[in-house]
Amino acid sequence: MRTLWILGLLALSAPGQQQQQQRAAAQPPAQPSVASAKPTFTSSSNLVIVDVTVKDKSGKTIDELKPEDFAVFEDGKRQKVEVFQHQSLSLDPEPPEAPPSLGDQNELPEAPKTTITAATPGKIQYHDKRLMVMFFDFSNMGVPEQLRAQEASLKFLDKQMTPSDMVAILLFTTAIQVKTDFTADRNTLTTIIKELPIGEASDMADAADTGDDNEEDTGAAFVADETEFNIFNTDRKLAAIEEAVRKLAALPEKKALVYITGGISKTGIENQAQLEASINAAVKANVAIYPIDARGLMGDPPGGGASKGASRGAGIFNGSALNAQRASINDSQETLATLAADTGGKVFLDSNDLSLGLQQVQQEFRSYYTLGYYTTNSKEDGKYRKILVKLNNTLSAKLEFRDGYYANKVWGKFNGVEKEQQLKEALAAADPLTDLPLALEVDYFRISPSAYFVPVSVRVPGSVLALAAKKAGAETEFDFVGQIQDERKAVVGNVQDYIKVKLDPGEAQKLARRNIHYDAGFTLAPGRYRMKFLVREAQSGHMGTFDARFVVPDLAADSKTLKTSSVVWSSQREPLKAVVGEAERPLNRRGAQTNPLIVGQEKVVPNITKVFRRDQNMYISFDVYDALPDPNNYKLRSVAVSMSLYNQKGAKAFEAGPLKATELAVTRPNAVPVQLQVPLKGLAPGRYTCQINVIDEIGRKFAFPRTAMVVQ
Repeated sequence: MRTLWILGLLALSAPGQQQQQQRAAAQPPAQPSVASAKPTFTSSSNLVIVDVTVKDKSGKTIDELKPEDFAVFEDGKRQKVEVFQHQSLSLDPEPPEAPPSLGDQNELPEAPKTTITAATPGKIQYHDKRLMVMFFDFSNMGVPEQLRAQEASLKFLDKQMTPSDMVAILLFTTAIQVKTDFTADRNTLTTIIKELPIGEASDMADAADTGDDNEEDTGAAFVADETEFNIFNTDRKLAAIEEAVRKLAALPEKKALVYITGGISKTGIENQAQLEASINAAVKANVAIYPIDARGLMGDPPGGGASKGASRGAGIFNGSALNAQRASINDSQETLATLAADTGGKVFLDSNDLSLGLQQVQQEFRSYYTLGYYTTNSKEDGKYRKILVKLNNTLSAKLEFRDGYYANKVWGKFNGVEKEQQLKEALAAADPLTDLPLALEVDYFRISPSAYFVPVSVRVPGSVLALAAKKAGAETEFDFVGQIQDERKAVVGNVQDYIKVKLDPGEAQKLARRNIHYDAGFTLAPGRYRMKFLVREAQSGHMGTFDARFVVPDLAADSKTLKTSSVVWSSQREPLKAVVGEAERPLNRRGAQTNPLIVGQEKVVPNITKVFRRDQNMYISFDVYDALPDPNNYKLRSVAVSMSLYNQKGAKAFEAGPLKATELAVTRPNAVPVQLQVPLKGLAPGRYTCQINVIDEIGRKFAFPRTAMVVQ
């Protein structure tokens, strides 16, 4: 049974909200000409820009090449170079500016432009200019890192900025802010840097806490496993990079995005789709990313310094704490290195003089050629096209350029067969689609000694759907395509649904504040799996991809701890009749009993992002397995369950229970279902650790599943 639901207002922290691709409408000129001094670019979706750096054997740039010296190929076919420009950039620092005169001091400075403006048709906006973007990600930095980044930027502007430099400043806290467009005015840039909101968003800079024995002992009984919560935080940060490079895409020149951050903690393949989407957007926009780790040189002593608690386990003695500490730092820098390597930039790590990272950009952007051609392949199929640039002469040189790009896609021109083919190609493509932000959760419940029911929940915010702009009676269709592979890359599960959604009067206008929730279920054996899921909305053709790895554990082995299923945290229960689209026939009675997420005539809707409102109830659902029977009644069990909420200081903020679960599930062998309902009214807004305390009173085993959550 696979169903589609429209849910009420929820706070959704999805992998990121993406901007629609911008395409110019003008056609290429009938008789384009090649200019070597002041070329003109004609805006066209067929125009492809390639920035080429040419170096000799010693690493020095080669200047004075002409258009006829280059040969450009796309997918092996020779392309005619229509646009040619040589950018020669200075490395000599600009002398300090003279102090303003008395009259100038009384004049108000001109307000900075807070949008990235593109060149007007027929003109080159920046000639012989080095375009640098200082992108401050305050959501990844604590206060010390923010201050260090501010100091390094001011040093660069004061002593290292050259006459060729044009600098733009972007800031990301909860959203991207363009503080200024590209400018060479050091006074304006200095003023903006000095006015950065130090301290803002610094509470989001903590790395994911896995809750293992090597983690800091805060004094609480247990800490949250924030892995899932941080997946969406990470996607949000990567999506911000994608949005930033899209703002720069309209400029044909080569751009350097200096990403100043405190590292990006990535839990694994969960972020792969958004990471690849951000990289591909940068490559297509001619943007090289130069990440700078604002934490500088980190020399934490084993077990941490005096600013944090000691390790709670034996890791400080056996070396595992030190290994985990180093691995955490390496993991936060690995994503930065990937962003740099795959976009043609360089990463700057482990140095307290961050201004050297900015100088590194200057050294890389010394001299390059901008080549433009109108591709002979006019198909807007979204496929990858490989670019090759060669020199026609016998000169021995090393050429650096992007190796390809993804073509645009036009949904309205696809027929039925092409739409079907698009889904298949998109599912297997190396270029993830992020027009629709998705949140996905995979859980597991044991239904036999060797088989597990694996519910998959997918959520799409209604605000990004074209359907939201329609009136009563609006109708659209969703395509849901998913594939599960095992460790041998064999396909062990598929889903492909086409669900029509027609809203009742008044529902379409409310969709902007609601979410589309889709669920499917699979039966799998214990093991490690990878799921790739794709959603497409029919009206706009927008698609979103989610790529995740998950594990179905083998609970058959004996264990000293109490065995449980996944714990499903939810903020809503929807009546079964609330389904707005079905891929199969209605769920029968036995199917409802088998599905652990169906309680009576209601469906438990997982809160994937663990963000709750204070006017909601929190529903907690899971199974307890193999609890010992009551000696007086073999059909009964004695499982005590309670729930505790801890605030960020480790203090207990709320407690519910204990209650007793004694009945066995009808269709799941030796499973005791547990259902908790906890009102959140009265809780202060903030981040909490939700811990479930589960005790088999007869078998004397226990489990403490936990997660991080946010109350708004």
